Amino acid sequence: MSDRSPTTENPWQQLRRLTPARIALGRAGASLPTAAHLAFQFAHAQARDAVHLPFEPAVLQDGLHRRGLDSLLLHSAARDRDTYLQRPDLGRRLQADSAELLREHAARHGTGQDLAIVIADGLSALAVQRHALPLLDCLLERLPAEGWSLAPVTLVEQGRVAVADEIGELLGARMTVILIGERPGLSSPDSLGLYFTFAPRIGLTDATRNCISNVRPEGLSYALAAHKLLYLMGEASRRRLSGVALKDEADVPRLDGAASGPGNFLLGEG
Repeated sequence: MSDRSPTTENPWQQLRRLTPARIALGRAGASLPTAAHLAFQFAHAQARDAVHLPFEPAVLQDGLHRRGLDSLLLHSAARDRDTYLQRPDLGRRLQADSAELLREHAARHGTGQDLAIVIADGLSALAVQRHALPLLDCLLERLPAEGWSLAPVTLVEQGRVAVADEIGELLGARMTVILIGERPGLSSPDSLGLYFTFAPRIGLTDATRNCISNVRPEGLSYALAAHKLLYLMGEASRRRLSGVALKDEADVPRLDGAASGPGNFLLGEG
């Protein structure tokens, strides 16, 4: 009886140390090995669960309060999760009561703040619950020192990216950034996305937004995401625009504390 494994190893096996992508899984005959097949099914189940995991705004509001930030809880026009998934357009607009709440707040407290931060569940509440507050900690280290004024943080249940346009317009903010759960992948069910817009208003298209994607410890770090966002804010304020006309050319901090240019990682620096 042979002691040889039925799994044929892939010569790219060493590359798996460098990426979470599903490469070099080996094969058993014409099929995947059992362990790789079960791992795929588990990752698929995690992605599906992330889409349906309930949003817990009370936990975030408590964390915001402890950081000295006021917050408002809003709801999109999508009344529940099934409607949200079937009608993306409703997730882009506020429920009438939520819109009125913002109008009343603006009338009482005034408008004109530099930045309105929006937190929405999106397609992965898991991403928001895990990463929104740590990212805000990195932002709060620099926002006051750089003189940026903040509108109250708004939390939106069943929200999509464009809902931040309506929020920014109603609050009269110069800029908005929405922290939102991205569509789960098979290696990243908890990826947080940031979408930044200058002069937000209802009816804008994706071409007017800048995206910072895959914010999580295994992807883009909180510190680097905050660094990129602050760069975009500064350039947007200076040039009075955002989106495709505004490129992310921020110097990337190095581990030794120096700064390197944006560069092309495929070509190397210099």
